[in-house]
Amino acid sequence: MDTKVKICGLTTPDSIAAAAAAGVTYVGYNFFAKSPRYADPDLARSLALETPVGVAKVGLVVNADDAFLDHLTSKVPLDMIQLHGGESPERVAEVRARYGLPVIKAIGIATSEDTKQIDVYGQVADMLLVDAKAPKDAVLPGGNGLPFDWQLVNRKFWPKPWMLAGGLTAQNVGLAVQMTGARQVDTASGVESAPGVKDAKLMAEFIQAAREKPAPKL
Repeated sequence: MDTKVKICGLTTPDSIAAAAAAGVTYVGYNFFAKSPRYADPDLARSLALETPVGVAKVGLVVNADDAFLDHLTSKVPLDMIQLHGGESPERVAEVRARYGLPVIKAIGIATSEDTKQIDVYGQVADMLLVDAKAPKDAVLPGGNGLPFDWQLVNRKFWPKPWMLAGGLTAQNVGLAVQMTGARQVDTASGVESAPGVKDAKLMAEFIQAAREKPAPKL
């Protein structure tokens, strides 16, 4: 079974085409204005219309209110919403019910205590994205290129489908898959030549590396 790959923070038609050609499963548009990967809803709409059928379109938001999400979902044909802020379980359930789209909830991991949130959010989200916990002084809630101790999430049973993120590159993603059993992986900065600039060669190398050692069957 091939490992599924999500590449987040795509901002150009060329990067969408390159990711799709390399075999990406999900593409992410980042709506967090402070990110170097930020795409406003108008740009994201044009990118979504360029995204081939069969590639899931994910909108990443951080603590977004209903007004913003109303505007976003009316303009951009998204397949999933990724909540990457401090959204409560109640808020995750609200977003899922209001927009009728599958919701991915990002969970930052630094210690074993943080992993308790996996079961909590697994009750309300459709999918979990297990990421490195951002440092306290970080501007970005994710996409900082930081790995975490993968042994913290080396477990057999999860409440929902999940995706591994946090400092993944073509050099370490194969090991990460083997250590954690992840069937899905996510990268943003790990396939960039500069902050926010996706590199077609790096994307292809990442996807190939993720699939060289397929995720173990549970």
